[in-house]
Amino acid sequence: MPGRPSASRRTVLRGAATAPVAGFALTACSGGTGGAAPATPTAPVELGAESEIARGGAKLYRDHNVVVSRAEDGSLKAFSTICTHAGCPINKLEGTTLTCPCHGSEFDAATGEVLHAPATVPLNELSVEAKGGRIVAGPGA
Repeated sequence: MPGRPSASRRTVLRGAATAPVAGFALTACSGGTGGAAPATPTAPVELGAESEIARGGAKLYRDHNVVVSRAEDGSLKAFSTICTHAGCPINKLEGTTLTCPCHGSEFDAATGEVLHAPATVPLNELSVEAKGGRIVAGPGA
């Protein structure tokens, strides 16, 4: 067609070269768990000994995508550790701060609240209780 420039060979090759990279980036942020643990427990799961979590502390259970914290009064809270921004599993806990590896969102493990964007929605809270000295989280816990 006259009046419309055609793409140069370089432009076509550049586009072909970046397509796989773009696809990989989208896959990395898709939040898939690769067949590992589901995003949140679908049934009660035993996480570990109740004594593992000190008052004012938290523990990350990567295999179950759960974090459990203990308040100063001894009560427990649990949250899914699937980032609410892009669905990535959070794998880092320092003190009571969770950090998502994908885009750097930070969450408070004691409240689930967002401490640092890009996430804007708090973590999903889960039922949790201590049974016989063991921590159990998920539906029916």
